[in-house]
Amino acid sequence: MTTEQNPVIRAFDAYVAAVAAQDVEAFVALYDDDVAVFDCWGQWKYSGLDAWRAMVTDWFRGLGRDTEEVVFADVHTTVGADLAFGHAFVTFTAISPAGERQRSLSNRLTVNLERRSVSWKIVHEHTSLPIDMKTGQAIFG
Repeated sequence: MTTEQNPVIRAFDAYVAAVAAQDVEAFVALYDDDVAVFDCWGQWKYSGLDAWRAMVTDWFRGLGRDTEEVVFADVHTTVGADLAFGHAFVTFTAISPAGERQRSLSNRLTVNLERRSVSWKIVHEHTSLPIDMKTGQAIFG
């Protein structure tokens, strides 16, 4: 399977493009209607596409005039006939209208996709951060 055929890589590439364009509909098009997202921002779980769309809309709105650069690293995937999963480290960096890097954070992301007719959709996403056991604080990479 080539990278272009790998549904996880295609989803990650489309994720990057949708975030760069702050295109809510392109972003949520990656997800199944019944998606379950375990997130580490705001609330622990988003159930269904409407809840996820509301979070993404707030995220993009919160960027103001900044753009967001997303970089996936150390990507690992497994692809079957109708199921695929992948995990990676992902870094989000806010870029000012003048092109200055404002703030950056990294976390871990795991996605599970299912084939739906002729396309693949993310049915589950899990975002996590390691915890410093001494302080109880999340470690932002």
